[in-house]
Amino acid sequence: MTTWTRKDLLGLRDLSKEELELILETAESFKEISLRPIKKVPALRGKTVVNFFFEASTRTRTSFEISAKRLSADIINISSPTTSVIKGESLLDTVRNLLSLKVDIVIIRHSDSGAPQLIADRFPDVSVINAGDGSHEHPTQALLDLYTIKEKKGTVAGLNIAIVGDIMHSRVARSNIWGMTRLGANVTVVGPRTLIPADIDKTGVRVETNLSRGIKDADVIYMLRIQNERLKSNLFPSIREYARMYGLNGVRLKGAKKDVIIMHPGPINRGVEISSEVADGPYSVILDQVTNGLAVRMAVLFLVAGVKKSVKELEEE
Repeated sequence: MTTWTRKDLLGLRDLSKEELELILETAESFKEISLRPIKKVPALRGKTVVNFFFEASTRTRTSFEISAKRLSADIINISSPTTSVIKGESLLDTVRNLLSLKVDIVIIRHSDSGAPQLIADRFPDVSVINAGDGSHEHPTQALLDLYTIKEKKGTVAGLNIAIVGDIMHSRVARSNIWGMTRLGANVTVVGPRTLIPADIDKTGVRVETNLSRGIKDADVIYMLRIQNERLKSNLFPSIREYARMYGLNGVRLKGAKKDVIIMHPGPINRGVEISSEVADGPYSVILDQVTNGLAVRMAVLFLVAGVKKSVKELEEE
């Protein structure tokens, strides 16, 4: 049986199939906790978790906060405007001061790719969880996506999954590609050629520039928003043109499989990459993704904390 030996979760690229499956299995054990009248277990009692966000976030930050609280950890939320970073203090000095307060886990979102890795390397006595770094990775988003796919389809292996949109700048796409392919899915990336990395085929995915062809045989359609905050130049004529060519609406969805599921990491730009009738329609599992984020992030916190007892054993103490 696979055991978790890592102190950090920095990305999915280096995780084995067995490690991915362990996280998803652990998340399954935490899913029912959110259905209890008292949604709390003592798994991380006495641990201190810092939510350290240098970029805006609603779902991820809140999900980590609730997850830590349900595990009975003490949680501190910090955003960059409230730190001395705005006064010129370096990231490492800020973290060094936080760690002097004897925190156990640092969850970090940063605009610079590699920031979580830097902290993990410099501070070996604290666990680091990557909540999104630049255009690099967003591992817990991909994990909750994998969990949702497995929940709805029974498996990930053998499924045809289309990831549509701004692949170039999407850390969600990168983490999902690593996770989905490692678990045996057939992944197609769909979008304008200017928004698809030139060497993406080396990751084992298929490239398609036509939306109708890209989603035709898909069991899962995963829509991405345009990463306007990361665009350095005009890579397509206009938002209106992009929506016309790559926006998923009810008409285009008729060409997909009858049991297809529609996913989106949020935030949604309605009328651009996806219409309201699709986002709110019967094939959408977007809100299920948000719900499942709690179980997955509880599992990640539990594993990186190095807890050796099961949830049942902890509750019986």
